[in-house]
Amino acid sequence: MNADRQTLETTVLTLLQSIAPELEPDAFVFGKPLRSQVDLDSMDWLNFLISLSEYFGVKIPEADYARLVSFNDVLDYLTGKAG
Repeated sequence: MNADRQTLETTVLTLLQSIAPELEPDAFVFGKPLRSQVDLDSMDWLNFLISLSEYFGVKIPEADYARLVSFNDVLDYLTGKAG
């Protein structure tokens, strides 16, 4: 993993922990559905996506929400938006 990806991962984890403070990053698998692993309801998930959008300054249209299933999906999506 390159340094930029590692920084992105750390930042996204921090934002996720602000929504779900009980999150233990070592306890979930980055390739599996994130919402079920972290037990986020729809409002928590929306707040997480809004925090990503605000922090990174990227627009995440509602049409893209279904693409953001796993933690890796979120990282890939944000990397694609930045590049």
